[in-house]
Amino acid sequence: MLLRKGINGLIFVLLLAVGIPLCCGQNISSGSFPKGFVFGTASSAYQYEGAVKEDGRGQTIWDKFAHSFGKVTDFSNADVANDQYHLYSGDIDLMKDMGMDAYRLSIAWSRIYPNGTGEVNQAGIDHYNNLINALLDKGIEPYVTLYHWDLPQGLQDRYAGWLNPQIIKDFATYAETCFKEFGDRVKHWITFNEPHTFAVQGYDVGLEAPGRCSILLHAFCSAGNSATEPYIVGHNVLLSHAIVVDIYKRKYQPTQKGSIGIILDAFWYEPATNSSADIQATQRAMDFSLGWFMEPVIFGDYPKSMRARVGSRLPKFSLVQSAQLKGAFDFIGINHYTTWYANENNTNLIGVLLNDTYADSGAFTFPIALGKPVPDRANSIWLYIVPHGIRSLMNYIRQKYGNPPVIITENGMDDGNSLFGSRKNALKDEKRIKYHNDYLTNLLAAIKEDGCNVGGYFVWSLLDNWEWAAGFSSRFGLYYVDYNDKRKRYAKDSVNWFKNFLAS
Repeated sequence: MLLRKGINGLIFVLLLAVGIPLCCGQNISSGSFPKGFVFGTASSAYQYEGAVKEDGRGQTIWDKFAHSFGKVTDFSNADVANDQYHLYSGDIDLMKDMGMDAYRLSIAWSRIYPNGTGEVNQAGIDHYNNLINALLDKGIEPYVTLYHWDLPQGLQDRYAGWLNPQIIKDFATYAETCFKEFGDRVKHWITFNEPHTFAVQGYDVGLEAPGRCSILLHAFCSAGNSATEPYIVGHNVLLSHAIVVDIYKRKYQPTQKGSIGIILDAFWYEPATNSSADIQATQRAMDFSLGWFMEPVIFGDYPKSMRARVGSRLPKFSLVQSAQLKGAFDFIGINHYTTWYANENNTNLIGVLLNDTYADSGAFTFPIALGKPVPDRANSIWLYIVPHGIRSLMNYIRQKYGNPPVIITENGMDDGNSLFGSRKNALKDEKRIKYHNDYLTNLLAAIKEDGCNVGGYFVWSLLDNWEWAAGFSSRFGLYYVDYNDKRKRYAKDSVNWFKNFLAS
């Protein structure tokens, strides 16, 4: 989420300007969407749970990263976060009151296996059993992500985590434990959340855990190789995904009757000009973000532009691996927030100053471009509000990838967390209401007018939360969380908007 464009986003921090809305939304309701369409809210264990030292939970790479000086904007950490570990029952009541169908959560690997492998921690199993049962008791369907960035620190220390193929086996063991323990009730599984983001941010620019990059590219990275490590990580993630999907489909899906997929982050990119060079650069920008992980599970290999431009640094799949990857999903989750512009980058300046995945793409991406309208912006420096982008993205997936089943697993915008602002004013989130109205209007058009195969929409996020390297400086929630008063929750105006939307 925040800072997912890393250094690329920081370049234009001095160029930020007050924008104007691109469009106005229409009045829509949940009844406008096809029968069976799912509405929910989303979260992740590390951003929500807290209780980092309770009930046998092991340390994660984000625990270590957040407690390292200078890694988080506001010097905070997620030791308490939203305290959902203790407060989940009340949060489920909030979802039920809104009328949401589903809740997307993640399981903390280090609560199941504190060191990543070894003995199962029964207290962790018990906690997620209680949470899943509480959701189902209120008629809320759990959508469970197995990996949302919180790798057990033990595996990072033992063999460098995602850089070592040993992790494929260990992740499969963890995933199968979850299928055994929870699969009788969990009918929607997600292997990974945004592998592109954690490969680039964690191993290329070093702005997220475990904070690796080429030392010449980023002064405070102690180790790493931006030219190779993101691709190695991505490769091991894809192989892990394929193995786990195969295990689920062979051993558990026939009796548990569930589904399994992967979540990919996807900006929509548009050419900054009508030149053929910028049009081609825009395609490469899509290839090096969405395509990097989409094409292996659709076609069995990386995009041709990645093969051509990365060369021997991009690992190869064997014929068996390629066959196992191709079609390894029941649905594709898409996390979409914003639209940017792309220019051709025909120099290696970005590679020298920033990081190598962007240099490899040959695309220079920005949220604003000369001669183009400047859209309104959320609090985050990367999140410009461009509602038509979600329709364009869904049509791109339909046309390029054969219209696979898609769920919008994250969509939302943030306000700032001002030290001087009042809670009363923070609850008046008209911009968020307009954001969701306009994005949902465009999503509905993609489904009904264009024939895009989209089956659900999850708001990021149910609650304000600890937002990775941005800490508590950003508020994405439908509910305001008072971090100074026992994490009490207060409904923003967007809660009432969703209540009306879902009830109509």
